[in-house]
Amino acid sequence: MSDIAGKPCILCCAITGSVPRKANNPALPISVNEQIESSHAAVEAGATIIHAHVRNDDETPSSAPDKFAALKEGLEKHCPGVVIQFSTGGRSGAGKARGGMLHLRPDMASLSVGSNNFPNRVYENPPDLVDWLAGEMQRYEITPEVEAFDLSHVLQAISLHKAGALYGNLYVQFVMGVKNAMPADKTVFDFYVRTMQDRAPQAQWCAAGIGANQLVVNEWAIAAGGHTRAGLEDNVRLDRDTLAPSNAALIARAADLCAKYDRPVASIAQTRKLLGLRPA
Repeated sequence: MSDIAGKPCILCCAITGSVPRKANNPALPISVNEQIESSHAAVEAGATIIHAHVRNDDETPSSAPDKFAALKEGLEKHCPGVVIQFSTGGRSGAGKARGGMLHLRPDMASLSVGSNNFPNRVYENPPDLVDWLAGEMQRYEITPEVEAFDLSHVLQAISLHKAGALYGNLYVQFVMGVKNAMPADKTVFDFYVRTMQDRAPQAQWCAAGIGANQLVVNEWAIAAGGHTRAGLEDNVRLDRDTLAPSNAALIARAADLCAKYDRPVASIAQTRKLLGLRPA
């Protein structure tokens, strides 16, 4: 039996994101009601973290606090105990507007700690904004999920946590497969895992693959003892010819991989304990 057998695996569902549209996949949840319904099905399939963006009625990205508030209220009602993680990503807003919903006190929020190139833009995360977002998360007792698009982001996350700048336990997500950023490369992935093990052995980590990389990165993460993310934000297809019918279908596929490697899908209680979050 491997040393990872029996270790619970946290499944995070990235339900909407800022980029896909219903034209890409009609199952993409846009309205708050659609997001709640889609999240509920994903939780039933094994997701215990909901990574949430919000949209305007015309499907454009939004950072409106009232939309996040309505989504949080619905998730708390229909998915009791699920870990709610708000996105502070740069596609949804600019500057401090990216953290304008943090006063709502979600369990977690994404945090990018450095800049990098995206396919057609620079994803800017200047140090003063990173410090402000991290400070707001400290203020409202929100555990960051550090989204690492580059090796420097992994190292910066470890440094910031050691300096006491990040609230709670350290949790780093490797985002792999964004063009011009971190490739979905197994040698690179293995190096990041060793970096976390060597420099932050008490931390938890996860990995997400973008587009066609989702399934392979799910498997790498599960097989290596980490946690993983799936969902329509990252990938709207099951394969080249088949649209994913739901977020739940992508989570169920990751759950099947957990069974392959003898890893139980983490419960909500286990997820909260592993990440050092307050009990539901």
